[in-house]
Amino acid sequence: MQDTDPATPASRAASLAAWLRLVGTDGVGLERGHGLLEAFKTPASIFSASHAELCAHVPGAVARALLSPPAGALRQQIDATLAWLAEPAHALLPVTDAAYPALLRETAHAPLLLYVNGRRELLDAPALALVGSRNASAQGQANARAFARALSAAGLTIVSGMALGIDAAAHEGGLDGVGSTVAVIGTGIDRIYPKRNEALARRIAEHGCIVSEYPLGTAPSAGNFPKRNRIISGLCAGVLVVEAAAGSGSLITAHQACDQGREVFAIPGSIHAALAKGCHKLIKEGAQLVECADDVLFALGHSPLLAAPGAAGTAARAAAPVPAREHALLAALGFDPVDADTLAARLGSAPGALAGQLLALELAGGVERLPGGLFQRVAR
Repeated sequence: MQDTDPATPASRAASLAAWLRLVGTDGVGLERGHGLLEAFKTPASIFSASHAELCAHVPGAVARALLSPPAGALRQQIDATLAWLAEPAHALLPVTDAAYPALLRETAHAPLLLYVNGRRELLDAPALALVGSRNASAQGQANARAFARALSAAGLTIVSGMALGIDAAAHEGGLDGVGSTVAVIGTGIDRIYPKRNEALARRIAEHGCIVSEYPLGTAPSAGNFPKRNRIISGLCAGVLVVEAAAGSGSLITAHQACDQGREVFAIPGSIHAALAKGCHKLIKEGAQLVECADDVLFALGHSPLLAAPGAAGTAARAAAPVPAREHALLAALGFDPVDADTLAARLGSAPGALAGQLLALELAGGVERLPGGLFQRVAR
């Protein structure tokens, strides 16, 4: 079920208008749309079929809707989308199009249409999904950025969902390497959500690629984001979960990756950290535990980085010298979350005496203050 583009711009526009009409017709939806295409091969053939022929595959009301001219709202949607396509970086890819990403087409619930803004060739590049918590720790974001940077430097395109936290850090790291990044969003491609990622979204559109299955103008809706996760995993050879709580939506992406036959990786954390529980759950279920980017590259059959050991398997960065007192505090802190009283007991100090040192390390990015009065060391 794969076609090439029609020969002329006019025929291409007519073909895309038919696709938009099919997807936008009330009652069709993803499953019925796939079923109709299996039976009739193209949207044009669907619209030229008889009512009786259509009723062999869909309810009568849906058949009547398909045979009726597009209503005003749908007509306006089609016209607005064709106007949006006038921009060179914009594209609309039907599932039968030769340019539609091959890995995604093989999945069970492939979108009928993909709206694309940016470098569409990235959709068929070797890719890894990198996902995690929206409410990520500073350590989690640093890990996501470092892993994404290293894996992008090795040639993998980093795919994520442009949410706050781990997703945003992954995109930032991906943009630093030759692999770049793809953002799969849960709104219309003409919407930026969340607004705090507006500058990041513009960078991705210019240097990477943004993808959506939702029509232009689609506003943020809680139900859309879990649905788009199948596209994140479907574009990739594997999924790396960096940091996730036990009930995190990132686990949905990981489980969908399993269903799609993809590799699943997870970064472990402290047994005391709530944001490590989801990763530990995945590892218990069979996800591969990873400590550096080379672990992922080996598993996917890519050449390893073979760099100095570190959080992402990349060369260690030069760091400013740490004063002796703060070095002792960091050594006592370790990498598990700990409260000030416990830390003071380890050092034989009064809790109040550590406040200034903890604040200095927090401002320098060496320590993170967590909810519940806990502190955690940040390794970079």
